[in-house]
Amino acid sequence: MDVSIVVVSWNAREYLVNCLHSIAETRGRLSLEVIVVDNASSDGSPEAVGAQFPWAQLVQTGSNLGFARGNNVGMMRSTGRYVCLINSDVVLLDGCLQGLVEFMDAHPRVGLAGPRILNADRTLQISMRRSPSLWANWGHALFLNRAPLLSALFPPIEIAPSSDVNIREVPVLYGMFWMASREALRHIGGLDEDYFMYGEDVDWCRRFHAANWQVMYYPLSEAIHFGGGSSKIAPVKYFIENRRSRLLYFQKNHGRWARALDAGALLVDSALRSVGWSMACWLGRGDAQHNVLMRDRNVACFRWLMAGSMSANTKEQKGAVSSKWQSPS
Repeated sequence: MDVSIVVVSWNAREYLVNCLHSIAETRGRLSLEVIVVDNASSDGSPEAVGAQFPWAQLVQTGSNLGFARGNNVGMMRSTGRYVCLINSDVVLLDGCLQGLVEFMDAHPRVGLAGPRILNADRTLQISMRRSPSLWANWGHALFLNRAPLLSALFPPIEIAPSSDVNIREVPVLYGMFWMASREALRHIGGLDEDYFMYGEDVDWCRRFHAANWQVMYYPLSEAIHFGGGSSKIAPVKYFIENRRSRLLYFQKNHGRWARALDAGALLVDSALRSVGWSMACWLGRGDAQHNVLMRDRNVACFRWLMAGSMSANTKEQKGAVSSKWQSPS
């Protein structure tokens, strides 16, 4: 088996159907297995997979396991030389999988690779970022990265996409589309299940680097990512989950004091942006619906932090290394 593709989905039926169609249409000569892990969807996703894609393995978890655990469930069933984790709201373009396989076959020290990611209108989408740092997070919280005289000291967290085709090693590939080698997975293990959703991509890439495996951006392959296939259902909830995962990352990898400092940055960030977006709502500037969403999620984050999430003394934020899945040798 060349490639095992794992797609985790939660209430994203239309996206999922389009994703699976694109896999079937672009597989070329590769031998594939496709494993769909459904996290207890209620929108008819399992029925659609069973009716339209009988060649896909459908795993119904019975509950929402989250992104990391759901992907680990799929990887446990995989047998391919490469394991491809693809978001349900991704559509593959011609030659995408074939290009990645050929590249990784030619470069055996590449443990993880990802294609160029496009928006629905075929413009470039951000798919890479720098490794997390307290310096960058505080700079963002205090808007120092936007100050003309200080911006050079606070480089952007995300790496801007470019139209060139330069293959390069990167600190972090976002988790909408990964291809991992089986050999690397035997050393790295699965995603850390302490991350429910978000953060597991930064953590996983860090572990690949630490084990001397390359994490590579391969722009000669392309895919479209629509974004928010599941998170659009509950944007405020998932915004807070994103922040929880960020704190967990610092706790796990840098210790309690680093987590406390980043929690302070988050508190300042959410407070200042709550005021700013509230003013935008009051003044009626810009997109009213967008302003309300941005205000609500920052206010919710501020309240969440003040309610006790500044402390690391909770089970879900303990920061223990918990890569629950190990690839069989």
